[in-house]
Amino acid sequence: MKAIKITSTAFLVVALVLVLIVAGCTQSPGTSSNATAPSASAPNGSVGILETAGVGPMPPLLATNQVDGYIAWQPVAEAGVESNIGQIAVYSKDLPPAGEWSNHPQNVFVVRKDFYAQNPDFVNDFSALNLAATQYINDHPQEAAGIAADWLAGKQNFTYGNVSVSSVTVVSNALPTIKFTNDPSDSWKASTADFVQALEGIGTVNGFVKNSSEPDAVLYNFQPYQTAQAIITAKNVTTPAPLKNTVSVGYLMALDHSALFVAVKDWQYFNDTYGIALKPEDLTAAKPTVADFLVNGQKVATVNLVPANAGPNLMQLAATNSIQMSYVGVPPAISAIDIGTPITIAYPIDNLGTGLVVTKGAPVTDWQSFAVWAKQRSDEGKPLVIAAPGKGSIQDVMLRYALQNSGFAVTNVKV
Repeated sequence: MKAIKITSTAFLVVALVLVLIVAGCTQSPGTSSNATAPSASAPNGSVGILETAGVGPMPPLLATNQVDGYIAWQPVAEAGVESNIGQIAVYSKDLPPAGEWSNHPQNVFVVRKDFYAQNPDFVNDFSALNLAATQYINDHPQEAAGIAADWLAGKQNFTYGNVSVSSVTVVSNALPTIKFTNDPSDSWKASTADFVQALEGIGTVNGFVKNSSEPDAVLYNFQPYQTAQAIITAKNVTTPAPLKNTVSVGYLMALDHSALFVAVKDWQYFNDTYGIALKPEDLTAAKPTVADFLVNGQKVATVNLVPANAGPNLMQLAATNSIQMSYVGVPPAISAIDIGTPITIAYPIDNLGTGLVVTKGAPVTDWQSFAVWAKQRSDEGKPLVIAAPGKGSIQDVMLRYALQNSGFAVTNVKV
């Protein structure tokens, strides 16, 4: 039996560990000799989930038939299609339960509570830049796609092992599948509550959030959003006192976090238009790591830009105060708050933007046909293996919840 070979660095073991839906034994990809036998509570059989170190390993795993599919954020979902190794089975908006995820939250901006208490003006101004960058993406999608392709791949091809595809084409095709918004509307909060319910259902949320009589107060502080909105509307920003310490901001190499990419790469536009800018110290770098936060032309802080493999990794960094602010998926943020990480959700970053990719030629066009295929494979003794980017990521949670809702047991696939 061949073990999976993943060339990426093994991902960090995080404090947040999902309690599996069904206690499954180890299953090697493409085989079933160790698969958990379907139980009465899993009438459709089983599906294996392989947790990878982020999304980078996924396309080569699919290209070499080591998995039957993967669920990923953009642009990796689109990369599977553009490279002709896979096809979209379903976008996250159409995952079961039917209608529940039609405009689901994807990523949020979180801030450590102590950092906000000490530096409210800085956080408000940084948030104003995020709102301005979101508007830029919606008004100038072609320019935003070029910036994101430059950040994510230096405008060169995306290369995953032997899989290579144009980054500009992939990003341009993927961008319309994401809805960039910062509005914490009532419908957005209701959809976020659906994630809380999903996390409770699979046993991940059992603490502060689940037991609170006022979960909104535990999860949110929208003051940065409200103040930032007023700054953008007035195009009038007050310069805060310079920060003595460097600020670290976490993010993923995901198209969802294009607000950061746009703000940094087109810093002059935001400086001239709003008086706020995140100017990279190295203007020639495709993916800057350090930037100066400028307000009204004055440097307020040095900002480290810290990438991670997946949302739970970012939340571990937030727990240790290694980062003070972060762009991150909704479930990792909720789960981190639930176990006592001193962060708050300040506002949304985007909705949607996740796709389930299956091997090219699979008899799958939607979730229903995917479920039929999965049951058939399980009945044949060859349960499907689907890669997900780390336990507790938004993709992992949505896939597990969808499988549970559709009557499948879930086994944990080991490397």
